[in-house]
Amino acid sequence: MEAMTPNKWNIPDFGFGVGLRSVHYDYILENNPKVDWFEIISETYLESGGHVRYVLDKVAERYPIVLHGVSLSIGSSDPVNFEYLKLLKALADRVKSPYISDHLCWTGVNAHNVHDLLPIPYTEQSLNHIVNKVKQVMDFMERPLVLENVSTYAQFASSSMTEWDFHARLMEESQCGMLMDVNNIYVSAYNHDFSAKEFIDRIDPSLVGQYHLAGHTNKGTHILDTHNDHVIDAVWELYRYAFQRTGGRNTLLEWDEDIPEFDIVHQEALKAKRYRSEKGEQVITPIDRTSKHAPKMHVTAVESVDDTERAVTRQYKSSNNAL
Repeated sequence: MEAMTPNKWNIPDFGFGVGLRSVHYDYILENNPKVDWFEIISETYLESGGHVRYVLDKVAERYPIVLHGVSLSIGSSDPVNFEYLKLLKALADRVKSPYISDHLCWTGVNAHNVHDLLPIPYTEQSLNHIVNKVKQVMDFMERPLVLENVSTYAQFASSSMTEWDFHARLMEESQCGMLMDVNNIYVSAYNHDFSAKEFIDRIDPSLVGQYHLAGHTNKGTHILDTHNDHVIDAVWELYRYAFQRTGGRNTLLEWDEDIPEFDIVHQEALKAKRYRSEKGEQVITPIDRTSKHAPKMHVTAVESVDDTERAVTRQYKSSNNAL
């Protein structure tokens, strides 16, 4: 029997959703599949017109839609981009999205978007900076904001707290929520050798607003968050463990590369039904590498936020090239 911890904002549990992707537009319009809800990448539709906007409007007539962004860049030293937020709010109003989501990361600096989800240092300075920006975003958007934990391949030597403690304090001090990506917890736990279960345990279940699930690519010494395959059993078990702490939360299956036909994606999402209702065995921390330890990739400690961003960009890109 799942625990039922209401989320702070009374966000409804729509059930099991999938991402709205262009390769499935025709199928969705022609077949009206029995999907509980769709998640859209906000930036795809901010200023769209023509067929893309037509599809969005038709889908919004039939299904609940939630916005998921990749450009909020909440961890950047740049100020909040209110021109972006104006477009985002108009889109949220158009599709009646009850909340918005993005990532706890930064995606650029000096108004330059690098189109990647870059890690942040878990420091008091970074926390205070992001808390202030989150409050500005929520005040403007007039909707709950939930921030996703991202997969990481590098860590800051200057971090003074764990990733889960940073998330917990951010939510407590800003009153935002968490989009708990269970696959990303698994990936980062594998890459950085921490306990995925401890991460989940340290998050207030009332502040979890949504779940993400996805496939990944295991390279032996490290995992890449590729969203190009089925969800592995260990990630499903972590989802079971997390969901038993929260109960009713929207659950979204991501499949963004090598996308198969719609029915395959939808059936993968529907597997979550079983993991919501069945009581599983105790979750074991999923660290089982072909080599003894995954590499620890650290960024040299720096003092200013701007210097931090320049340093981690160099390190992160270098790490990704090595992967």
